[in-house]
Amino acid sequence: MKPPPTGRAILLVDHGSVKPQANDLLLEIARLVAAQAPDCHVEAAHMELAEPGIPEGIAACVKAGATDITVVPYMLAPGRHSTDDIPRISIAAGEQHQGLRLRVSAPLGVDSRLAEVILKRVEDAGSKEE
Repeated sequence: MKPPPTGRAILLVDHGSVKPQANDLLLEIARLVAAQAPDCHVEAAHMELAEPGIPEGIAACVKAGATDITVVPYMLAPGRHSTDDIPRISIAAGEQHQGLRLRVSAPLGVDSRLAEVILKRVEDAGSKEE
């Protein structure tokens, strides 16, 4: 695996699920992000209930050559997990890697592009009834 040319990585973190198909969705999103951010290494991890966890995700980024990681909570709202748990776990894991710059972004939140996705889901649901 070639190190990211910028030393940057993105770690997408969701809650995690006991259902493998739910966890697989995060891997699909990670692939989409990686395709649009070729200068970054992209990994996916789960806060709980599934592997890899956040420490393993950070370690995978570092192993790939990242020195600058942005952890992105793959959640909509700024609830306890995205504002407390994910940052706390991420910072503790990041401290295990000397010289690592680590930041945690805000969750997805409000964005007009999410409205477009919702309207597409409404359209798709309507077409299933016909």
